[in-house]
Amino acid sequence: MKDREDEKQVSAVQRTVSILEALSKAESLNLEMLAKATELPKATLLRFLSSLAALGYVFRDDNDLYHLTLKMFSIGSRSLSHIDLITTAKPFAKKLADELGETVHMGILQDDMAVYVLKEESIYTLRMYSQVGKAIPLYCTGIGKIFLSEMSGNELSSYLDTHQLKPFTPKSIKTEEDMRKELIAIKERGWAMDDEEHEMNIKCIAAPVKDYTGKTVAAISASWPIFRFNEEHKEDLAAKVTNVTKELSGILGYEG
Repeated sequence: MKDREDEKQVSAVQRTVSILEALSKAESLNLEMLAKATELPKATLLRFLSSLAALGYVFRDDNDLYHLTLKMFSIGSRSLSHIDLITTAKPFAKKLADELGETVHMGILQDDMAVYVLKEESIYTLRMYSQVGKAIPLYCTGIGKIFLSEMSGNELSSYLDTHQLKPFTPKSIKTEEDMRKELIAIKERGWAMDDEEHEMNIKCIAAPVKDYTGKTVAAISASWPIFRFNEEHKEDLAAKVTNVTKELSGILGYEG
């Protein structure tokens, strides 16, 4: 009897999470869209949505569209403050932002995306639009390419087999062959570049943060609007980013 109750509880948790994940991928969804995304009967969905709305996680508007509220973000943001990596990395990210005068992010790998967990703003009025918690693709961002370059051969092949290299801009890498060449170059030089591949007129340089096991646990990037990026100084700028990530990696116990 207890096993059956446990199974029901697990099933309820799985259904709840599937609803929240579906809503997180869209600005809003109606009941039919949600049923298709979660593969749940509408009657079941309505019951779960009613509970989530009562708890403050979901909002239903006048057009019968369902939205996530900011309560999920609030909980996630509070939990981030307890992660040692972020606390340890913050002064290093600020140091880099102060040195370059530009926006600095730190991202971690989450499933098949990278997620910003730390941001230090540019000193300039014109800044890059982003926020902590934002998920970004791996194949066309500096931080994302760092994680791709650290994957094993099988992991990378699996990723490339299941992810279309859909171009965000005309400069996005579009073929598997070019992506593999790019990742080899990143591995050799120790840093990655987003050359207006995710957003036009934005360039980013990223480098890995490693822990005591040598595993890349995060990546830090600096971002420039194209008119403030000096191509002739690219190597020097990359050195500033990698110097900070190496210093932070040393604090985390990396000796490579």
